[in-house]
Amino acid sequence: MPKSLFPLLFAVLFLWGCKHTDSSPEATSLTGQTLYSPPPSEKLLADLANAKATYEADSTNVDNLIWYARRTAYPGYYRDAIAIYSRGIERFPDDARLYRHRGHRHITIREFDKAIANLVQAVQLIEGTEDEIEPDGMPNAQNIPLTTLHSNIWYHLGLAYYLKHDWAKALACFTNCRLLELNDDNIVSSTHWIYMIFRRIGSKTAAAASLEGIHADMNIVENESYWKLCRFYQGAISESELLNADLAIAANDAVHYGLANWYLYNGDTGKAKELLEQLLAKDSWNSFGYIAAEADWVDLFGK
Repeated sequence: MPKSLFPLLFAVLFLWGCKHTDSSPEATSLTGQTLYSPPPSEKLLADLANAKATYEADSTNVDNLIWYARRTAYPGYYRDAIAIYSRGIERFPDDARLYRHRGHRHITIREFDKAIANLVQAVQLIEGTEDEIEPDGMPNAQNIPLTTLHSNIWYHLGLAYYLKHDWAKALACFTNCRLLELNDDNIVSSTHWIYMIFRRIGSKTAAAASLEGIHADMNIVENESYWKLCRFYQGAISESELLNADLAIAANDAVHYGLANWYLYNGDTGKAKELLEQLLAKDSWNSFGYIAAEADWVDLFGK
């Protein structure tokens, strides 16, 4: 890159960062705390600037809009991302992808009813359609996209119902997700939630049966946390092996939530409370494990 372009790039990133440095929180936790996104990396801001420029060059392209919104969410600007998806829905009301992604970000900011409404709309729009691979915004180590539009809609709708403790609807959604049988990552992620739901409603036999397809030789690319949790539920690995896994922050939240939940439905509410409290003391408020911990904390112990 010519040296003369460095000041311009710096100015673009600086001005974009300044635009988002107001004191408005991104969300309010279920326990009543205001939630702010941490300062984003220069890489995330650069990706966002590129996506914004691409969108502005052709705002009639729905893919450009989706990537602009996704790149807006990655640095933690969730409300701005939702606004961009809403703009897209006004122009492309029959594109299920917009409702899928907007629903996801409503989950992030704890607006579960809005998430459900969006994802139910997405389900209606994909009825009778061919599934399609969903490209990754943050690719895995093998750079292999593992999810599809249909699987992500069912997964996030199941999660939204789970967070409202609507066990029957959550179970139906995660079951639909698993029935797609895309790959081992899909199987372990959906099975983890299915197992927890069965345990929460007291169906130990059904919970055990849900783990029958989980084994030691699965080809796991991304969801090692969910695979290890399922193996832990089977009794195949110990708690120390589960906790010593080398996992990313969000994945660790999944492990800590799964373990807290395990203690809860096995009757040790005190240990479950301790683990939930440890998880909620972290800063990773946008992870699904953290949000699920909030929902359980409020339900079990109040705000």
